[in-house]
Amino acid sequence: MVKTTSRMVRAEGGRMDGDENGAHEARLSIRVGNAKIDLRGTEQVVTAEILKLRADEQWSSALKKVRDRREMAFEAAREAARTSGMPERGSAFRSLVDTCRLKKKPDMILAAIHYLREVEGQVDSPPRELKQLFVDAGHNAEEVEKWNISLYLNRLRDQGRLEYSEAQPDKNRFMILTNEGRAHLDSRAQ
Repeated sequence: MVKTTSRMVRAEGGRMDGDENGAHEARLSIRVGNAKIDLRGTEQVVTAEILKLRADEQWSSALKKVRDRREMAFEAAREAARTSGMPERGSAFRSLVDTCRLKKKPDMILAAIHYLREVEGQVDSPPRELKQLFVDAGHNAEEVEKWNISLYLNRLRDQGRLEYSEAQPDKNRFMILTNEGRAHLDSRAQ
């Protein structure tokens, strides 16, 4: 469990007892598992301490714990989906690729964007998410890691098969299929 608290404490009239400069007390409290960071003092003192902590191993260790817990939660969710009989996303995507007889990487990446947007309802799919989808579908993880997804996305955009979404212009991770992109996938499925 991660608990973060941050607040400014002000005394009547903007000054605290014993504070001649009218500075306000700042407090930052972070708790990750058994590790606890509790900083108090003026805003400048707390900011300076935060900068020191960020370079400290305790801070790095706390962030690693948060990342590890997050990954464990994702893995537990994936395992629950597998055991509950829900179709695994990898096999569903593999079925799409097989049905459309897609062999070329650009075509498969176009299908991956289509799958993530239309089937899973995702609007944000960075290259690592696309790569994970291919690994889930049974592609060799080492080979997929070598793929330059951004290059393929830019080429598909140049071909008119992908475009930036209106909400996030100039961000590859938010690209959507154009009508031409959909037509291209449809032509492969026949």
